[in-house]
Amino acid sequence: MGFIKNFLMNAGMMVTIAYVANIIYKYALIRFSARIKYVSSIFLLIFAGWASCFFGFRLSENVIFDLRFLPLIVAAAVYSRPIVIMLVGVGIGLTRLTFGIDMAAFVGVLNLSILGAVCAVLNIWMRNSTVKLHIKAIITVLVVNIINTFDIAVLGVVPIRIYVFEIMPFTLPMSILMSGVFVFILRDFHTERQRMLQLEHANELLYQQTEELQQTQFVLEERAKQLLLVSQYKSEFLANMSHELRTPLNSIINLAQMMADKEDQRTEEETVLYSQMIYQSGLDLLELINDVLDLSKVEAGKLEITYEEVRLWELVEVLRMHFEITAQKKGITFATVQDSHVPETIFSDAQRIQQILRNLLTNAFKFTQKGSVTMRIHKHWNSEDQSEWIVFSVQDTGIGIASSQHQVIFEAFEQADSSITRRYGGTGLGLSISRDLATMLGGYLGMESREHEGSIFSLYLPLLQPPSVE
Repeated sequence: MGFIKNFLMNAGMMVTIAYVANIIYKYALIRFSARIKYVSSIFLLIFAGWASCFFGFRLSENVIFDLRFLPLIVAAAVYSRPIVIMLVGVGIGLTRLTFGIDMAAFVGVLNLSILGAVCAVLNIWMRNSTVKLHIKAIITVLVVNIINTFDIAVLGVVPIRIYVFEIMPFTLPMSILMSGVFVFILRDFHTERQRMLQLEHANELLYQQTEELQQTQFVLEERAKQLLLVSQYKSEFLANMSHELRTPLNSIINLAQMMADKEDQRTEEETVLYSQMIYQSGLDLLELINDVLDLSKVEAGKLEITYEEVRLWELVEVLRMHFEITAQKKGITFATVQDSHVPETIFSDAQRIQQILRNLLTNAFKFTQKGSVTMRIHKHWNSEDQSEWIVFSVQDTGIGIASSQHQVIFEAFEQADSSITRRYGGTGLGLSISRDLATMLGGYLGMESREHEGSIFSLYLPLLQPPSVE
């Protein structure tokens, strides 16, 4: 009767330890690394073996009967490394020495070490076998209990005759029964744990999907706002474009009508003046159309870049002659500065460089009422990627640009301030086209500006070497 009570107590104590371990894992170890959890589980099984021995049935002062091999069955079912299972067996065996160092204790150490090796072999078999899970559990329980009984009978300090005929008929059936019950409880506990983990995983996936949906909704709302703004900017662009197109067209039509109506009355000076005004209006109209065509070609990827040797002094001279008249009419100082260490020629597209610089200089003179406009050419060394650049900087003392509008002004159809566009004229496409052209040339546009303090627009172009001719 003592065996039955003791073995029931051992099995109950094991279930209690498993329950407490689950609580500790769930609330205390949840934030620790997987390695710490793994090592903690090994020590927990060894502790469970020690506790089983502590509450074991003492047949005499040195002989203890218990279910300390139950944690080994758990280890065989849980771990994937046989060496760990053997370590658990040896560890549980060594805990027997804490209850006294004698022959029975050494037998206990040897017995658990043997059982550890047996469970390691069973573990390898269970992982490689296709037998159903409950068959594996039954075979493991039977093998461990039979070998445990055999070890005690052969190695134990209790005489073999007394053990086989008086003790084993009670301990073997009870240990098999308690092992089976414990394995069943462990299986049910493990199944419930798996369900909880699956539920937590499902909740986590649901939470992630909810976050993704919210993020997608936010992105869609932002895109809707951007589309609304683009539509608004395009409407403003079309309004400005229609106004810009009507102005030179009306001038051409009106002047041509005046020349036709007053053919007999007008003087030679008036004819020359009207002709010059018609010519200038035609140039303005052509420039507007060219801007729109260039923008469409860039967006369609059909704008071609022709690389050739570009003489910088010729480029500067053409721009200086073109804008000197504009500077004189507005009473603005216009200067061109070329650093001494700048090369005489570069390898690029002269037409596109001139187009970009014309746009930058046109804007500089348009938005500068007094002061100066300066174009400077110098070299720039980028230490990050060890590259050398040629820089064309256009500096003015005009109205400047607010920091909040620094990126907007480079976008097509997006003017920094539509009132400025109405006041100063233009389509607002110059900077957008210039930025795209600079990118096609392998460079980029830079800008420094403060409101009411002027602006500096810089064209950065890489110093390319012309291809060798064989």
